[in-house]
Amino acid sequence: MAAAIKTVSDRKKLSSRREPYWDRIEAGCYVGYRVLGDGTGTWIARWRSDTGGQKYHALGSLPDYDGAVKIAREWFAQCQGGSTEVIDVAEACRRYVKDRRTEKGESTAKDAEGRFRRLVYEQPIGRIKLSALRTAHITDWRNAQIDVDDDDPDVERRAKDSANRNLATLKAALNLAYRLGLASSTAQWDRVEAFKGVGQRRDVALTLADRRKLLAAADHELKPFLRAMLLTGCRPGELAGATVGDLDPAGLLTVVGKTGRRTIPISPDALKVLKECAGDRLTDEPLLMRSGIAWTRFEWRDAFQVARAAAGLPDTVVMYSLRHVSISEMLVSGIDPMTVAKIAGTSVEMISRHYGHLIKDKIVAQLARVKVL
Repeated sequence: MAAAIKTVSDRKKLSSRREPYWDRIEAGCYVGYRVLGDGTGTWIARWRSDTGGQKYHALGSLPDYDGAVKIAREWFAQCQGGSTEVIDVAEACRRYVKDRRTEKGESTAKDAEGRFRRLVYEQPIGRIKLSALRTAHITDWRNAQIDVDDDDPDVERRAKDSANRNLATLKAALNLAYRLGLASSTAQWDRVEAFKGVGQRRDVALTLADRRKLLAAADHELKPFLRAMLLTGCRPGELAGATVGDLDPAGLLTVVGKTGRRTIPISPDALKVLKECAGDRLTDEPLLMRSGIAWTRFEWRDAFQVARAAAGLPDTVVMYSLRHVSISEMLVSGIDPMTVAKIAGTSVEMISRHYGHLIKDKIVAQLARVKVL
């Protein structure tokens, strides 16, 4: 007669031995419990094929019988689909790279392998067995790629766009594993969706009338912040982090941002606005303040949303849009891209990529005034 293994009290009565105590789940499918010398135990599954061959799969130290049966059933379903092999996510990805190299060529294989090296092979998700992989694992893995610390919403958009491509490649690897019979279902990763609406940059054009409506709608503390954004081209976090001592009355402003510390020239209008903000406060106090303290990202985001709604502007307009306006106006006014890049704390390559059309239009207009013939 088979020994009972369903309850903790049943399992405590069992003697230590190498051969597991088996419980039949259905025809050809068994769950076993092996009692170790120290009184603890591990679970194991056994499957018998139609030809009579026996296959075994270690389930590990699980807390209860029901959990062991659940995992065992997933393995049984995989066995019935054609494969008894148990692999983890990293191995599934490695096999996908080999498949791409054969089917699509070296370039496609290298692209996939690069993604997996960064995000799977040496990461916790890579060690998860396909039978234990859950929607939450993949969702957490996807979301971890969006851990950005930047004021520019386009940085987050690009991170999500990149995460979408990584997710698509991972899903392709998992789907291949399913077709090879190494997974019993695609349900766990089918439920993980890509981020929506992140494929292209959302270009926002703010006319002079729009800017004036926004300033008119802003409260008395937000208004100088917005004016400073428009007049300097700085990132909001750079202005929020500046102190009174960072403003040089000679017309210079020192800010610290993602590209490090830089000192930039500012216009007379910008100098006037920032001097008014500084007042007669001490040099180590915040240059821009709200309720007597420095602005935080959440405060300027919320205040801007209120002003934007009052101005009747679309929700695609964000605080960072004012930086784009400032950079655009600098270029249109004739300041060369290298100087604009230094003032804005970015690269000439970024200026060319995102504002190249403005540069081209300016050059075309200048060329039109050149009289050669």
